[in-house]
Amino acid sequence: MTVKEKGAETPFADFDWQIPHRFNFATDVVDRWAEERDGPCLIWEDASGARRDFSYDDMSRLTKRVGHALQAAGISKGDRVLVVLPRIPEWQIAMVAALRIGAVPIPCIEMLTAAEIRYRADHSGAQAVICRAGHADRIEAGLGRVPLRFSVGPRDGWDDITAFYDRPDEAEDALVMAEDPVLLYYTSGSTGYPKGVLHAARGLYAWRYSARHWLDVRPGDRIWCTADTGWSKAGTSVLFGPWSEGGCAFMYDGPFDPAERLSLLARHKITIYCAPATELNRVVQEDVAAYDLTALRRTVSAGEAMNPIVAEQWRAVSGLNVAEAYGQTETLMTALTVTGIEPRIGSMGISAPGSTLSIVDDAGTELPPGEVGHVALKLPNPQFMLGYWNAPGALSGAIVDGPAGRWFLTGDLGSRDAEGYFWYSSRSDDVINSAGYRIGPTEVENAVLEHGAVLECAVVAAPDPKRGEVVKAFIVLKDGVLGDDTLVKAIQDHVKLVASPYKYPRLVDFCSELPKGPTGKILRRALREREWSRQEPQS
Repeated sequence: MTVKEKGAETPFADFDWQIPHRFNFATDVVDRWAEERDGPCLIWEDASGARRDFSYDDMSRLTKRVGHALQAAGISKGDRVLVVLPRIPEWQIAMVAALRIGAVPIPCIEMLTAAEIRYRADHSGAQAVICRAGHADRIEAGLGRVPLRFSVGPRDGWDDITAFYDRPDEAEDALVMAEDPVLLYYTSGSTGYPKGVLHAARGLYAWRYSARHWLDVRPGDRIWCTADTGWSKAGTSVLFGPWSEGGCAFMYDGPFDPAERLSLLARHKITIYCAPATELNRVVQEDVAAYDLTALRRTVSAGEAMNPIVAEQWRAVSGLNVAEAYGQTETLMTALTVTGIEPRIGSMGISAPGSTLSIVDDAGTELPPGEVGHVALKLPNPQFMLGYWNAPGALSGAIVDGPAGRWFLTGDLGSRDAEGYFWYSSRSDDVINSAGYRIGPTEVENAVLEHGAVLECAVVAAPDPKRGEVVKAFIVLKDGVLGDDTLVKAIQDHVKLVASPYKYPRLVDFCSELPKGPTGKILRRALREREWSRQEPQS
C-alpha cells in the first residue's frame, strides 16, 4: 500500500476519501451507532468527583429533543448558533443538536470576554446563543443582537435546554449536503480580529480519517483529549473524530493538575491520551510509576513540537512513544504519525491519508528535502475550509499557484526529510532574523530545555541595533533553582554546544510563568509583542 515519492515511502497512495453527497453528523454518526452498535460515547467527571455517562442512544435521544427546542424557537438550517460552554456534556449535546437541524454551531471557550463574544456575534450574525445559566451575566453585554438565548440550567427569560431532556418531541432532521456550511471556528491571526473559519459537512466527515489512522480509535476505546471546547482540536479528538469511529470520549471539567491527570488516566482506564507537549512536560515530572496506566495503549500530541527529552521521559515511564500530528483550523489534520510507521520525535509526521503536504517557496515551487520553506497543503482537499466567513479577499495571500498545482500556505515554516517526515521550524512570523541568519525558535527552545535547571522555555526575537534581531529566551526554572548571571552563562554555553553557536540566546529572562492559551500552549506572540512594544533596542 506504499509507493515511492521523491525517494520516500508514501503510505496510502491508493487512498479514497469516499465523501458522501450528503452528510449529517447527527444522523449518519450518532444515530447510526445508536442503532447498529450502541455503546458508551461520553464519560464526564468534574473536580468534585461528580460523574455522568452517556451512550450513543442517550446522545441520539437528547439531541433530537434539544434540536426540536431549537427548531421550535425558530432556528433553521444555516443559522449560526454561539455555543459558549465549558467541558460539560451539554457542549456535545448542543453541538450535535445544532448540526442535526442544519444550524451552524460556533464553539467558544468560556474565557471569552463580553467584547469578544460581541465581535463573534456581530461578525457571524448569530441567531442564538447557548451558555451556562451561571455564565450568562458575564457575556450578556455582548449578546445585544442575538435574538434567541438558551441556557444550561434555569435562567429568567432564557430557555433551559435541560428542560427538554424528558419531553417526547423530536427534531426534524435536516438534509445536509457535502458542501453545506456546518461549523464555524474563530481563530486568531497574526494581525487584526479573529477570522471565522467556515467548514463544510465534508470536513466533518473527513475528521474520521485522522481518528482512524493517527488516534487509532476503535469501538470501545476511551480517549481523553484535554483540549478546550472552543478549538478545532476538540473537534479532531473529542467529538467528531472519536465518535465517527465509535469510540468513547472522556471529558474532565477541572483545573490542570499533573498528578490528577495521571490519577484520571488510571481510574478511567483511558486507552488513548491526547495532550500538548507543554502538558506532557509537566506530567512526566510526577511519579508516573505510582499510577496504573496498563490500559493506555497510545499517546498522541499536536499543536506544538514535542521536546525529545520529554518524549523520551514519557516513553521510559509509560512504555509508549508519542505520535505527533499537525494541522490548522483551516485544514484540519494534514500531517500524521500514522499507525504502522516509526514515530520520530519532533516530527509532525507524514502527509495524512488523502492529503498532499509539501514544502514550497514563495512562488509555490516545491523545495527539496532538508530546505526550510512554507508548509503547504495542495488543493483541492475535502478537509480544507469553505473559506473565511464574511472576509472577502482574506485568502488571497495564502494561496499560490505553483508548477505542481495550487497550494494553501499554512503560515508555518518547516522542512521535509528524504523519508517524507515533516519538521516544524516556526510560524512564518516567529522566525528570528539575526545578522542574516534565520533562526527557528523551536530548535533553540529544545536546546534550552535540555539543561537540567530548566522547566519551561519560550524563545522570541528581541530588537537589536546591530543585528536587527537577537534570540531572547524566557525561562521558568525548576523549583529551588536560583536564576543568576552564572546560570545565564551556563545555559548559553549549553545551547552553543547543543545547537549551532549563532543560535544561542543572547538575552535571557527568568520568569515565574509563561503566557499560555486555554490549551496550555505557550503564546510566543505575547512575549514577542511585549519585547517589540518597548522599542528599546538591546545589544
